[in-house]
Amino acid sequence: MKKWILILPLIYGLGWMVPAWSQTDPAIEAKVDALLARMTLEEKIGQMNQYNGFWNFTGPAPAGGEAANKFDNLKSGMVGSMLNVRGVENVRKVQELALQSRLHIPLIIGFDVIHGYQTLSPIPLAEAASWDLAAIQRSAKVAATEAAASGINWTFAPMVDISRDARWGRVMEGAGEDPFLGAQIAAARVQGFQGRDLSDPLTIAACVKHFAAYGFAEAGRDYNTVDIGTSTLYNMVLPPFKAAANAGARTFMNSFNEINGIPATANALLQRDILKGQWGFTGFVVSDWGSIGELIPHGLARDGKQAAELAVNAGSDMDMESYNYLNHLKSLVESGQVDEALITDAARRILRVKFELGLFDDPYRYCDEERERTMIGNSDEMDAVLQMAKKSIVLLKNENALLPLPKSGKKVALIGPLAADKTSPLGSWRPAADDGTAISVLEGMERYSGNRLMHYPGVKLFEGEPAFVTELQINETDTTGFAAAVNGAKQADVVVMVLGEHGLMTGEGRSRAFIDIPGLQEELLKAVLAVNSQVVLVLMNGRPLAIDWEAEHVPAIVEAWHLGTQSGNAIAQVLYGDYNPSGKLPMSFPRSVGQVPIYYNHKSTGRPDRAGGGMVFWSHYNDESNDPLYPFGFGIGYSKMAYSDLRVTRGSGNSITVQVNVRNMGKLAGEEVVQVYIHDLVASVTRPVKELKAFEKVSLSAGESRTVRFTLDESSLGFYNNDGHWVFEPGDFMIMAGGNSVDVLQEKITIQ
Repeated sequence: MKKWILILPLIYGLGWMVPAWSQTDPAIEAKVDALLARMTLEEKIGQMNQYNGFWNFTGPAPAGGEAANKFDNLKSGMVGSMLNVRGVENVRKVQELALQSRLHIPLIIGFDVIHGYQTLSPIPLAEAASWDLAAIQRSAKVAATEAAASGINWTFAPMVDISRDARWGRVMEGAGEDPFLGAQIAAARVQGFQGRDLSDPLTIAACVKHFAAYGFAEAGRDYNTVDIGTSTLYNMVLPPFKAAANAGARTFMNSFNEINGIPATANALLQRDILKGQWGFTGFVVSDWGSIGELIPHGLARDGKQAAELAVNAGSDMDMESYNYLNHLKSLVESGQVDEALITDAARRILRVKFELGLFDDPYRYCDEERERTMIGNSDEMDAVLQMAKKSIVLLKNENALLPLPKSGKKVALIGPLAADKTSPLGSWRPAADDGTAISVLEGMERYSGNRLMHYPGVKLFEGEPAFVTELQINETDTTGFAAAVNGAKQADVVVMVLGEHGLMTGEGRSRAFIDIPGLQEELLKAVLAVNSQVVLVLMNGRPLAIDWEAEHVPAIVEAWHLGTQSGNAIAQVLYGDYNPSGKLPMSFPRSVGQVPIYYNHKSTGRPDRAGGGMVFWSHYNDESNDPLYPFGFGIGYSKMAYSDLRVTRGSGNSITVQVNVRNMGKLAGEEVVQVYIHDLVASVTRPVKELKAFEKVSLSAGESRTVRFTLDESSLGFYNNDGHWVFEPGDFMIMAGGNSVDVLQEKITIQ
């Protein structure tokens, strides 16, 4: 066993120290102290209560029933926040009611601004495929600007859950399977939402979710239990959360799942010990929707009163829509079961963020009708989401250079149920965007008028119209559109088929046991291929799909995800070569669902290959390869990128320098994401066979060659031990560099 060095200053670290933002503003603290001194216990508890919008804000006050009780609580200071209230007029109305309370404490207004407000960027998983942190930050800034202009000052994003299971519907909301990439993206999105000054009325407070391990739900089934070891917790789950905290995120949301037998909402290790203790987090923690009440069906609490006790003691500061704090905290304090100091601390944290947002200086600072009119959907924002969409597209296959398509002189058949769809490309989690507002692929391709474009839906994806609140009924029987589509394909020089998942097939509560292309779409694809081999498959989906047959038989495959408002324009510009695709996969694509969860940074095992176990007794399937169909980090462009001359040298201390030459072998300028991986060959805790530790996106002209350099130090070469301490262990390391996690150059180096 190697000797190891415990790096105490780097606890929970990757080089992370306690961030400067955790040192609270003395002026704000004095104001919070003064306000708390005037507050009753009930008013402090009121700050910990969050309501969903519950009536027509511009109409008459509700009379009688639960809505009337909520209305009275709002006016009496028993509500600290509301969610799903949007639009300047509505926000102003509820803020006016809250300011009628004795202490005139304003509300913080929350909303799910996941990948845009009205103008939508690609879903977060797609944005992660860009590996472009500046573009991702700008995308979050666009979302923040529009949301803030609509009166909102708090988003329930970013979701930074690492997940290896494509069956889980919420993979569309995150950055994929890798903690290093996920950490960089988490920080970029927080910075985009919050900017440099949270009191700027065009910024919104970020909420990092779901703390923690929600992405490891068993069987990829939403809300399911999680059972992981501490090595996975510290090395895979927590790094993106810590990066988001270091970036200044002002709120966290706990998760629905249990971990080690304790639901996250009542998990003191996560919330008090790690987040608020070791990380020095000074913002507040909000529960997920009703999750405090869900401690009862979890089997941890006997009733709502015990649920409230467990949650507040564990560090959950605000109750989203379970009412257990409002109903039970006062009596729990009076009986001595909950220390009033915890109530004061929770109220302090919530008030602190409200002061940081500038809401006490001007409760209506987010309620400007002119901003709302001019800053939502303007041309700058449309351009930003278009650029983001183009960067998010991943070219998976391009046999015989079928792409890019010629811009004139060809007959192009555009086929598929999603080709003309203006709603599905918006993706899931788009509550402020209207249906039918995406640019369809048909509309995008029609702008290239030099070709004859023929459109055939071919098949309906659903029986009936999809709706968020109902189960989606996949069409498995109606083939009436096949004949026209096949006939059109016969006449075409090239066929573009737009297939995949509807946007509402992913997201919360949208887990799938089978992750192939749904319904009759594959049958349609096979029928078209039978009459025309020149097929470009454009995939729209919110998760990795099992497309082994398609990868074998279709000459060109474009992973286009759900790209948001500018979908069709982005896809058309890639198909016709106005943009050279540069995206790289943030999640591995399996060959079959039986491989899931599949991920690149797996462990070796004691019998990793046939040599160690003979013909049968080694870690493998009898009926499928171990390898993914398309690995993490994979993506090609219209220019071949060649890697050479990897050199790894010792630097000062325990640092190393990695440099590799990248050359654009093609005739078009292009971008390449140069990726650096390590393998710690022998460690006190077994390490993955590969770990991403650095990347850089470079632009190369046709024929251009460049040497790209990276420095890795102890913060890159170390890991968390099973006690959560960051350690560096000198020894042998394999250093790898390349354009994806499989096709790499490698060199071993020893650090004594």
